[in-house]
Amino acid sequence: MAVKTVKVDLPAEIFDVEVNIPLIHQVVVAQQAAARQGTHATKTRGEVRGGGKKPYKQKGTGRARQGSTRAPQFAGGGTVHGPQPRSYDQRTPKKMKAAALRGALSDRARNDRVHVVDALVSGDKPSTKAALTSLTSLTDRVGYLVVLERSDAITWLSLRNAPEVHIVAVDQLNTYDVLAADDVVFTKGAYDAFVGGASAAPAAKVEKAEKPAAKAEETATTADDSADEPVLPAGAKAPLKSGKNPKGYEVLGQEAGTYLVEGDAGYDVSAGDFWFKSVEDAEAAGLTRAKEDDK
Repeated sequence: MAVKTVKVDLPAEIFDVEVNIPLIHQVVVAQQAAARQGTHATKTRGEVRGGGKKPYKQKGTGRARQGSTRAPQFAGGGTVHGPQPRSYDQRTPKKMKAAALRGALSDRARNDRVHVVDALVSGDKPSTKAALTSLTSLTDRVGYLVVLERSDAITWLSLRNAPEVHIVAVDQLNTYDVLAADDVVFTKGAYDAFVGGASAAPAAKVEKAEKPAAKAEETATTADDSADEPVLPAGAKAPLKSGKNPKGYEVLGQEAGTYLVEGDAGYDVSAGDFWFKSVEDAEAAGLTRAKEDDK
């Protein structure tokens, strides 16, 4: 079967970006580290079976004193500072993975190693021979990364046993597989899905950027609500939540335009609307001392 290639304009934001080699290295190392099981384990001298009896007496033998045959210097003894179960996972942000993948694809695209085809197999039956013939007609290199849709069962079955081909679903495309292969081959459906998914990311970014405007509107609403609160006279302070006067504020002010000082009738029973530090502050704010009749 002569494979039919599809001529497409590779988007520059995916296939023509600057290659950041240290970033690609970090992402690949993290991917390889995440593949490690980390189940290795060795036994310390306290975990090795046996060795409970003292091998020989402490003195008189001419040999070094020993308390157990499971010490590290004995055959069959424990291991000192040996590997223990651990996780090798490294934190890699999604944006770093995406940038590394774009860099790897750009490197392949600049060397004409990215191909888009209609299909690798014709008909309704899988054929490994026909699929490999299609791939060899694209390039004389022998390491292929074939990117497919998950629904493309015919191509999956055709290439799953070919040692020179690595198949990956379009939503699992990663930097390591791109670098490990000589050529990257997309089917048309997988290419459209990949480019469509990559171009949808900026829309989400715009939507995220709109959130601060909503936050500003919410702040403005809060400011309007706070505008309904009473305005205190100059030099006055609101009472504490407990209703008591703030520390250092001893003159009780009332919205009626009067003030009371300690010792005046009603000072201890009146609910202060606000408080002043001194009589001078209260009178400067336009308040007058409550008359005896009002006390």
